[in-house]
Amino acid sequence: MEKTTQTPPPNPFSANTSHALRGNYEDMRADYTVEQPFDSYTEEEHARWRFLYNRQCELLKGYAADAYIRGLESLNAADGIPRLDAANEVLDKATGWNLVAVPGLIPDDVFFDHLANRRFPVAWWIRGADELDYLVEPDIFHDFFGHVPLLSNPTFAAYMEKYGKGGPKAIKHGATKKLARLYWYIVEFGLIQTPEGLRAFGAGMLSSKDETIYSVKSPIPHRVRFNLERTLMTDYMVDDFQKTYFVIDSFDHLFDECDRDFDPIYSKLAQQAAIKPDQLLESDEVITYGEV
Repeated sequence: MEKTTQTPPPNPFSANTSHALRGNYEDMRADYTVEQPFDSYTEEEHARWRFLYNRQCELLKGYAADAYIRGLESLNAADGIPRLDAANEVLDKATGWNLVAVPGLIPDDVFFDHLANRRFPVAWWIRGADELDYLVEPDIFHDFFGHVPLLSNPTFAAYMEKYGKGGPKAIKHGATKKLARLYWYIVEFGLIQTPEGLRAFGAGMLSSKDETIYSVKSPIPHRVRFNLERTLMTDYMVDDFQKTYFVIDSFDHLFDECDRDFDPIYSKLAQQAAIKPDQLLESDEVITYGEV
C-alpha cells in the first residue's frame, strides 16, 4: 500500500489529560500502518521490555483470567520486544487475527476498520525508562502484553471483530463516545467471574503494575455486573484508577449481550445524561460495594 503523510488524530484523551500524542506519523500508509522497525530497537529497550514483562508476570497468578495467561504463554514474548510477524503466525492459526504496526493512536474509523477485518493495531515504540509505572498513550508493551493474548481466544476474538464492525453505526449516530466506553470498561478494564473468584482480563489493568491487584482486591471501587446500556452511558477518567468495574460471567456472556442491533439502543440513550464514574444505580446488580 502506498505511503502517505497524514496529520495525527486529535488526542481522544484531551478532555482528561494534558498529554499530547507522541508517535511519528510521517511516512505511514493510508491505513496508518507502518513496518515494525524491529532492527532499530536498542538492547536497552529490549531490557526495558523484559523488566516490564517479568514484573507483570509475577502479578498475574490469582489475578488474571486463565484464558489471558494461556494466550500470553503461547506468544513466547519473554525475551525482548516481540516481532509482530512472529506473533501473527500464532494468532492466525488460533483465530485468524493479525497484528499491524502503527505510530500510536489512530482515528476511530481506521481503528474500527482494522478490528472489523481481524487486524489489531499495535504502537511499535516502547515507553521510556522514566515511564515504567505510568503511561497515558499506549505503547507496544500495553498493546501487545495487554491486548494480544486474548486475541487467541476464539470467543473474545469474535467479540473484538463484532466491536469493529459496529463502529460505523456508532459514527452514524454520533455515538462513538458511548462505544468507546464499552471498549474502556470491557476491553481495557474488564473483570470476569470465575469459580475461583474475580479475575482481570482488561489490557489496561493487566499491563499496569498497580491496577492489576487493585481491580480484583481493593475495597475502594464498585464492581457491578455487566449491563450493556449501563456501560455505554458510564463516563470514565483516564488518569486515575477506575471508580467502577464491570464484571462479565463469561466471554460467551459478553458476546451474546453485544450481539444485537445497536440502532435502537443509541436512539434510546441519545438524550440521557451520562452516569458518573463512581455512581451506583438502583438497577445495578452490585457484586461488591466500594468506598468511593
